[in-house]
Parts: sequence; C-alpha cells; structure tokens
Amino acid sequence: MVVLLNEYLSQEVRMKPITDKGVQQKIASYPDHIRPKIERLRELIFDVAAHLQGVGPLEETLKWGEPSYLTTESKTGTTIRIDWKPKSPEQYAMYVNCQTSLVDTYCSLFPELQYEGNRAIIFDVADEFPEEQVRACIEMALNYHQNKSKK
Repeated sequence: MVVLLNEYLSQEVRMKPITDKGVQQKIASYPDHIRPKIERLRELIFDVAAHLQGVGPLEETLKWGEPSYLTTESKTGTTIRIDWKPKSPEQYAMYVNCQTSLVDTYCSLFPELQYEGNRAIIFDVADEFPEEQVRACIEMALNYHQNKSKK
C-alpha cells in the first residue's frame, strides 16, 4: 500500500513526499474520492508554511490517528490536523487545538465556511474548495503562538 502511494505521489511533481510511514498509510487508506482532497489540503499547509517567515520546516506525523503538521522547530504555531471520517463520507476536515481561539477567529472572518464546534473547518467534497480563506486560516494556525505572545 505504501509503495502504491509513493508511486501515485511521484506522478504529482510538486507534491512534497510523505516520509512518515504512518501518514503514508493513513492517506493511502482514504477512499478514492477523498484522497485528492486531503492531498491538496496537505500541500496547501506546506505551501503556506514555506512562504511564512519564521515558521521553518513542518514536522509531519500522526496525532490521534490523523495526519498532523507541527512547527516543532520554531514553535510559532499550533498543530494542524487533517482527516476524513467514515461517518461523514462526503466531508473532510482541518482541525486545530480546541483550546485556541482560532475557530472563533475563523468564524468571524469567514462566516461562509462550515465549522465543527471550536475545533474544525468542515469541507464538503462536492463544494468548491475555498483556497484563499483556508490559506488565511492555515497562516493563523502556523503563527498562533507567535501572534498570541505579541498581544
């Protein structure tokens, strides 16, 4: 399964290779209609991080069984997790720590997005992906601790 995912990913030149075996297996386990959505969200997280000064490299690992992205080196941000759940087969999500104020901020800036409590942005497979709004949300998460300390 991991080999198949690596072959699939190598076809997409701009895709950052997955080095964590747990993340490889998790992404490979998603249904065919979800995998490209999760991969796009993953790539967007890395792209935003690469363009943010001071964030540095991201650590990619599994946390709570979900692909997770941490600013381990710089410690500027809070963990971002992405996942799909079988109980909601036509949705996938981007999660942040529920102890942060991030989802409240997202709601006030982007009321058109769908949220789950104080922990996630929910995306429907059939909907157009709101890339610009999600980029802004990712940036806020990756800078959360840095911005919190400035207040």
